[in-house]
Amino acid sequence: MLEKTITNSQEISFNDFKQEVLKDYKIAKISRECSLLGRREVLTGKAKFGIFGDGKEVPQLAMAKAFKNGDFRSGYYRDQTFMMSIGQLSPQQFFAGLYAHADINVDPMSGGRQMGGHFATHSLNQDGSWKDLTTQKNSSADISPTAGQMPRLLGLAQASKLYRNINELKGKNNFSVNGNEVAWGTIGNASTSEGLFFETINAAGVLQVPMIMNVWDDEYGISVHAKHQTTKESISEILKGFQRENGTNGYEIFVVNGWDYVQLVDVYQKASKIAREEHVPILIHVKQLTQPQGHSTSGSHERYKDKERLQWEKDFDCIAKMRQWILDFELETESGETLRFVESEEEIILLEKEAKKEVSTAKRNAWNSYLNEIKEEVLVAADLLKKVATKSNNGTFINKYRNDLLNIVDPIRKDILVATRKSLRYLKDEHFTEKTALQNFIKANLKSAAYKYSSHLLSETDKAALNVFEKEPTYSQKETLVDARIIMRDNFDAILKKHKNVVIFGEDAGFIGDVNQGLEGLQEKYGELRISDTGIREATIIGQGIGLAMRGLRPIAEVQYLDYLLYALQIMSDDLATLRYRTFGKQKAPLIIRTRGHRLEGIWHAGSPMGGIINNVRGIHVLVPRNMTKAAGFYNTLLEGDDPALVIECLNGYRLKEELPTNLGEFKTPIGIVETTRKGSDITIVSYGSTLRIVDEAAKDLLQVGINVEIIDAQSLLPFDLRHDCVKSLAKTNKLLIVDEDVPGGASAYLLQEILEKQNGYQFLDSKPATLTSKPHRPAYGTDGDYFSKPSAEDVFEKVYEIMHESNPTKFKNLY
Repeated sequence: MLEKTITNSQEISFNDFKQEVLKDYKIAKISRECSLLGRREVLTGKAKFGIFGDGKEVPQLAMAKAFKNGDFRSGYYRDQTFMMSIGQLSPQQFFAGLYAHADINVDPMSGGRQMGGHFATHSLNQDGSWKDLTTQKNSSADISPTAGQMPRLLGLAQASKLYRNINELKGKNNFSVNGNEVAWGTIGNASTSEGLFFETINAAGVLQVPMIMNVWDDEYGISVHAKHQTTKESISEILKGFQRENGTNGYEIFVVNGWDYVQLVDVYQKASKIAREEHVPILIHVKQLTQPQGHSTSGSHERYKDKERLQWEKDFDCIAKMRQWILDFELETESGETLRFVESEEEIILLEKEAKKEVSTAKRNAWNSYLNEIKEEVLVAADLLKKVATKSNNGTFINKYRNDLLNIVDPIRKDILVATRKSLRYLKDEHFTEKTALQNFIKANLKSAAYKYSSHLLSETDKAALNVFEKEPTYSQKETLVDARIIMRDNFDAILKKHKNVVIFGEDAGFIGDVNQGLEGLQEKYGELRISDTGIREATIIGQGIGLAMRGLRPIAEVQYLDYLLYALQIMSDDLATLRYRTFGKQKAPLIIRTRGHRLEGIWHAGSPMGGIINNVRGIHVLVPRNMTKAAGFYNTLLEGDDPALVIECLNGYRLKEELPTNLGEFKTPIGIVETTRKGSDITIVSYGSTLRIVDEAAKDLLQVGINVEIIDAQSLLPFDLRHDCVKSLAKTNKLLIVDEDVPGGASAYLLQEILEKQNGYQFLDSKPATLTSKPHRPAYGTDGDYFSKPSAEDVFEKVYEIMHESNPTKFKNLY
């Protein structure tokens, strides 16, 4: 096995191999020491929470050896040894993350936004443009929700397949070298019980993508043993049916002990070669791993492991086993010379001491770097408080806050703002220069905190979708009315011609051109890789899109109906919406999600859960076009920018007639801009999507009784009305009704807050603002079900009339 290992390592000399082994061992010891000291830092209160990679070090060393430039990791929050081994994590950065140092240059993983153990590399330059990802080792940013890394992994792997096989994508670029890159996933054995794991495993087997799935198996999920987690207590056993055979697709499956360095290196070299060259997914089940400190700092594993198991974990600790292998190793050459890694145990003890000292120094430096920065701010604040206390009649109280602040041994920024903001209350009736200085200090700190803790939710570069200006559709002199689906189809055709990196996929999106024929004939024209069908698996459809977008493609992922989006909402919320934020703007995934909703008849195809969606996906634009021309314009806009978005087309609008534009692929609908579709003077109605047609019908009837309605189409919910046009309308009409087919308190409540609170629209009202929503349940089946479940034109008429009656009961006498 050793000879094979040396051969697979490109026939290095024994001395080189010896140095490589000892270097690996030192990295493992450094990583272990980081785990041990990291736990201590949490228990002493310097860090808030710790979850570490102890017990998983040796297989991660082997994985790192097979991991090449251009490859991507989508992993598990215990992969610190791997990150250290590929040169993307230093011990000092490890501790900076543990202390939540809010500086991306110090904690390059997230700038203090994620707990330790969540790793990322930088895919973007300072201006938001792509780095050359083929010249670096890449890690997509981790998330904590178990198995949440799986759907994204699928897309990261599929990108290699597309770069290798789509002619328009071949050649040198920043994202792939002929599709040779492998996407590496890691997961704990217990998390393989999650549905996202199985959905991804199945999809990767169908797609046949270069994905290597590593399962770190220590037999427990927190305190729950594998017998309660997995059938047969073995994920590789129950996935044997996925093993590829002659004439079938499927997986290569390897099972290896996590403490066997030589066998691990051999397996990982084999797996890498197969996945990289043949584009075959692989499962590596790494067994017999340990967890020396238990699951996390929130508890002790002595509570749920018996003495025999605890002793076994000591005996089979992967670092201890590697150490013994190094000490025992002897190889006799043909000339009779005996080769060893070390001549005595003293050599390895010295190496271990060096590792321990290195980590101790890194910890101390990281803590000092974190704390000294804050202490400098404390001194500035204390000086300001001293000056205002001298001038203020309430100086005694202010001095107490100052002294309390100075007496905090390990201050945080919260302490500074608490002391200064509370002191400011005692100065509310006083005026002097020192007070102004304190006010400016507080405002500057809050502004700095906004950048440290709240920036980069969306793109802040020149490529932000909000920077794309409106371009109106143009039309021929002779009116050409077509089914609206034709506009969608022909605009997608123009998009695919213009943007060679656009791929579209989803349920029924390929062969039949989607269920509403918006992609009709495009698979035949552009091929099965650019326009493709998927299985019924919404979460991994979104995951494909995330991974593809992280590798420079522009995916449009289709989820058939809005109601089905709930299957994918967790991935949208936890991964896509937070990606740019949790990497402090260093990664992006400009995925476009296409779906359709509103006004179809039935519980499962007509829901409009907009409130739930918009409150879960901050960081994704949510766009609600009223017709297909507006929708097509949104796709054109988004492809000019670099933000993710959800576009919800009107399900009952595909067969309605619209005029066919002549500048397909070019006209653009602006994001965050409302449109007044009907001018009026008596009341403002704000709505969106298919409901606008109901509102428009009611407005015509209301005009007959002397009520002139102004209708505003929201167009986009996230963001909403950046120009504050709604409040301009209220200044004229003084009355507001929001009509929405979400449940009560859903998107209508959001729009009310935006208009009344954010835009200060309340000051122009002379009547109580109102909402008209669907009933608090899903719509019942049938036309009557729709009529009695969602707002009708009669409902809108009567609601508006009721508001006008309250305002002028003499003119608008009560209907009932």
